[in-house]
Amino acid sequence: MLSFAACGKKPANSPGSQNPGVNQESELGNNPDTSAVPKVTIYFSDDQSMNLVPEVREVSKGKDETMESAVIRELIKGPANKNLGQVIPDGTKLLSSKVVDGVAYVDFSKEFRDNHWGGSAGETMTIYAVVDSLCKLPGIKKVQFLLEGNKQESILNGNMDTSVPIEPDYSLVKQ
Repeated sequence: MLSFAACGKKPANSPGSQNPGVNQESELGNNPDTSAVPKVTIYFSDDQSMNLVPEVREVSKGKDETMESAVIRELIKGPANKNLGQVIPDGTKLLSSKVVDGVAYVDFSKEFRDNHWGGSAGETMTIYAVVDSLCKLPGIKKVQFLLEGNKQESILNGNMDTSVPIEPDYSLVKQ
């Protein structure tokens, strides 16, 4: 059985809010070096597909790219630590992303489903690597998965309902 946890109670951009996935100083504008690249926490699978393991990265976004798109791009790239496992299937493309009322809508290409290696543990790692990584960003509390522009009852193996926005589950994270 999976448990769900909220991303936090304070607004992500309020002074004193705790969002460990983002470099607070640069996000809040308190850093005198305005060219600083924000640090984000993204998650990958451990070697047993039992837990998510954080990697902190400096992520710069492209001119017209949103921060959530930049985080997904890093997830697609894969882990820097070779002992961690890929969570996004090869060939997957992010078609679009947007945030509306605290929900990040992420639209993946069909390869997200078609090239997935399967299994309920693999599905859990993939879904929560995306959700937990994105919910570390200010203003995101849940993630709605789309496949080629459409909600799916289950995007991967049928074990998880992806027709509704998913809240993070940080209990899966191993430090």
